[in-house]
Parts: sequence; C-alpha cells; structure tokens
Amino acid sequence: MVEANWCHENYVPTMEEYMRNAVLTAGYIMLTLTSFIGMGDLVTPKIFNWASTNPKIIAASSIICRLMDDIASHKFEQERGHCASAVECYMREYGVSEQEACIELKKQVENAWKDINHELMFSETSKVVPMPVLMRSLNLTRAIDFLYKDGEDQYTHVGKNSKDGITSLLINPISLST
Repeated sequence: MVEANWCHENYVPTMEEYMRNAVLTAGYIMLTLTSFIGMGDLVTPKIFNWASTNPKIIAASSIICRLMDDIASHKFEQERGHCASAVECYMREYGVSEQEACIELKKQVENAWKDINHELMFSETSKVVPMPVLMRSLNLTRAIDFLYKDGEDQYTHVGKNSKDGITSLLINPISLST
C-alpha cells in the first residue's frame, strides 16, 4: 500500500524510506521462512522465532534481493509506470547519474554479501542456528544472484543464461562420482 501511495502521488522517497519498505515488499523474508517448512525436526519454533526477528543474514539477503532486482529491472519498470526503484531514489537523493547510482547500489550488495559471509563464519548465529538453516538462506540468495547477475532480469525475461544454468543444474548435472 505504501508503494501504491507513492506511485499515485508521484513521490520519490529517500533511500532510507524506500529500503525500509522495499525489503518487506520484495517478499524475501516470507520466502525464507516458507523454505524452512519440510526441514523436519531441525526447524523448531525457536528457529521460526529467530528468523521472524529479521536477523542479519536474512536482512542482508533481503537487501541483495531488492537491490539486484531494482538494478536489473528499473528501466523496464519505469516504462510500465511503476513507482521509483532504489535506482531512481538514489539518483534523486544524491543528485547522481543512473550509472553512479547503480555503482553505489552494487557496493551495497557487496557489503550485504560480506554480512552474509560473516554471519555464516564468525557470528554467534552460526553457533546457535543449525548450518542447514543458514545454508537455506544463503542458497536462496545465490538463486537471486543468478537471476539478476550482470544487471539482467532473468526472472522476468527468461533468457539463454538462465535456461543454460537451469539445464546444467537439473538436466545435465556434473557427476560427482569417480
């Protein structure tokens, strides 16, 4: 509803306003929680409670999801009359070009990857939360990275790269046996 109001009012929020709403509307937090279903006894109510507090690993993954999507799809979305994406918000707030905004947003994506790596390797989280649960979040973020890599929106506009990647993973996988 927030985005609809912004769009209706032609309002371009600050980056802080935008990101506060955008990480929720990206749906990544819900996707992560949903992915825990079926993991058996490993995922207890305590794990769901932990995940619902938006811990650093899930927050960083949400940032990656939202920003990579925005970088890849903002031109197409603007042509269709969508509200401002992170790219437009950054350009407006800081008075920079589209290219400069994308460079800065990619730096934020890199920093979010660093947060994920830290959470997996050095934080208390990795000692308290089972590694398969943390890997679930990591693997979902890897899927997002694959779909939006190099500024291409392979989620909306499925192309050769995504078809080849999925084919090599699911149809022609590399054999690990010797």
